[in-house]
Amino acid sequence: MSLQDEIQLLLVDDDAGIRRAYQRALVRNGWRVEAVGSGKEAIERVQLGSFDVILSDISMPGMTGLEFLRAVREYDLDVPVVLMTGDPELDSAMRAVEYGAFRYLVKPVESGVLEDVVRRALRMHKMARLKREALELLGDGRGLLGDRATLEARFAKALDLLWMAYQPIVCWPQRSLFGYEALLRSGDPTLKNPGEFLEVAERLGRLHDLGRAIRARVAKDAVDAPATTTFFVNLHASDLNDDELYLSQSSLAPIAQRVILEVTERASLDEVRSPHARIQRLREMGFRVAVDDLGAGYAGLTSFTQLEPEIAKLDMSLVRGIDADPRRQSIVLSMKRLCDELGIVVVAEGVQTAGERDTLAEMGCNILQGYLFAKPAKGFVQPDW
Repeated sequence: MSLQDEIQLLLVDDDAGIRRAYQRALVRNGWRVEAVGSGKEAIERVQLGSFDVILSDISMPGMTGLEFLRAVREYDLDVPVVLMTGDPELDSAMRAVEYGAFRYLVKPVESGVLEDVVRRALRMHKMARLKREALELLGDGRGLLGDRATLEARFAKALDLLWMAYQPIVCWPQRSLFGYEALLRSGDPTLKNPGEFLEVAERLGRLHDLGRAIRARVAKDAVDAPATTTFFVNLHASDLNDDELYLSQSSLAPIAQRVILEVTERASLDEVRSPHARIQRLREMGFRVAVDDLGAGYAGLTSFTQLEPEIAKLDMSLVRGIDADPRRQSIVLSMKRLCDELGIVVVAEGVQTAGERDTLAEMGCNILQGYLFAKPAKGFVQPDW
């Protein structure tokens, strides 16, 4: 297909004269041009169908060009958006680039310049579609979201559709339930991977918003759980800098005695302000603390000395295949003995086979978690003994 075949452009400008002039120039190239006078009208058109390129004024009543760009990304992740202005400012230009505008043009724009920009945008749109198709074919969702406007739109939707899956943690010898780990999920298909969800939150500087939403969801779900249920709730290291976490009216405070806060060893605590004092405050509220991913994170004693955890969760990389790996057995057995001496309860996660389970049990690792007992699911499923 050539660049002229079936090309659909959307032109947005509240100045009727400029709108007509640009529309005439673009139509001469054989492109179909739909022209509207406001951001609101334009979004209605985007909702109804796809466009190959969108050209929009920045200063419009009711919705600025940047607001329009963010709104477009809720419906189309790839379409190039060209922003135009008659009153150029450095700040608006920088923000346009940050939010993923394809070009920032200063009015009046010569017809030849405008046509060249559209032709290049058409080629880049085709490339964006091919890249997305390749990433989906390879099964790697990372990289599907790029500019800030896209990230903000998808993050907001994923946050609205956030839910928690729960995986049981068991005490194997007693065949009893020890607790449930709350695991992040979202109904938004572009951020269904928890790692990508967290990565986008970090890029947008919204880890605290995500952490608060997770804790609020767990608190709401806890109403439907048995009154004695213990919850393991993951904290990003940056959550420890969120003052809301320490308030008596925070979402998890009423059930703090039933909550174990997991802090991963994979993230450094260097950016946490006064970590020892903050952990002490959480304990005063009734929370317990666990070090997660033990054996796969930062080497050294930092996490243990700063967190002084009641619980340590062995990373699944140590557990996987342990029944056939003497070196893993030696490392886990040594870790278990040291934790026993320190009064720290050990949880082995990622248990998938009966062989792994039995080997861990022989070492005294009796608190277990993994697909062997149950996969994470909505609600509070019972373990498969």
